[in-house]
Amino acid sequence: MPDQTIRYRDGHGYDHAHYDWDPLHRRTPLVWPDNKQIAISAHVYLEYMELDPPEDAIADARFAGALGSYFPDFQNYSRREFGNRVGIFRVLEILERYDLQVTICANAMAAARYPYLIERCQKAGHRFVAHGWSLNRMITSKMSEAEERQHIADCLGTLETALGEKPRGWAGQDYNESAETPNLLAEAGLDFVLDWPNDDEPYYMRTDPTLVSVPNQSEWDDGQLFAVRQVDTWRYPELITSAYEHLATEGGRMLGLSIHPWIFGQAQRIKYLEEAVAAIAGKPDAWYTGPEEIAAAFRAQRPES
Repeated sequence: MPDQTIRYRDGHGYDHAHYDWDPLHRRTPLVWPDNKQIAISAHVYLEYMELDPPEDAIADARFAGALGSYFPDFQNYSRREFGNRVGIFRVLEILERYDLQVTICANAMAAARYPYLIERCQKAGHRFVAHGWSLNRMITSKMSEAEERQHIADCLGTLETALGEKPRGWAGQDYNESAETPNLLAEAGLDFVLDWPNDDEPYYMRTDPTLVSVPNQSEWDDGQLFAVRQVDTWRYPELITSAYEHLATEGGRMLGLSIHPWIFGQAQRIKYLEEAVAAIAGKPDAWYTGPEEIAAAFRAQRPES
């Protein structure tokens, strides 16, 4: 069995060995390229739900409802597949029309299964980050270190075959990690990770070599907003606008839009995504970019000590 002991770093603050304690009031704000006040990054999830996953696979029960309690679960399977058949095209059309840079967070199984979607996104110039193996298989501490290392290698290898290049970043399925994941991602040669929504600007992880954590704020992730917390969809434009205005006022922050096509691509929701995107697009104080560029800008401005 893997050692599941939680290790905390000694010293001031509540944080642990993966990163340093760095409270907001002690920081000098970052300066984005061209003196922009805020970095905006759109993340679209390309996921595949396995109809018959391995017995030891673990999915996020918050989103699944009855997922896994009966077989075959065509109802949940079909809801997720809606995103890959219909929803993703609606979502991409809006983001592209308003000139937001798009990062595709792709499951390895989805990338292998849907070459048309990969080609569609590559032709549009969208970037990719690794998003685990499938919707059903989160990384958890029930994996041994060797099993997790192989899981990461299999994901990256499959994505490299599908994409023609190895992704440089990682967005874990449903943000989940084990205690060893950051070290294993760094060991695998990745540059940044999107799993830690504990800040509004990037920071270094204490790994070797060093990963950059690019926070992907889960507060306005559509899955958590609508599927978990049951927030009314019509509130989304106001939530995003409020977040944008405050973060831009502070300066040096980022705003990540996390979009699941099976959720936001639905006919009754899509107009609210467009309202939100329209409200924050084309702003002179915004840098419309992706996590790869955000991580690079952070490294250039805050060299490792």
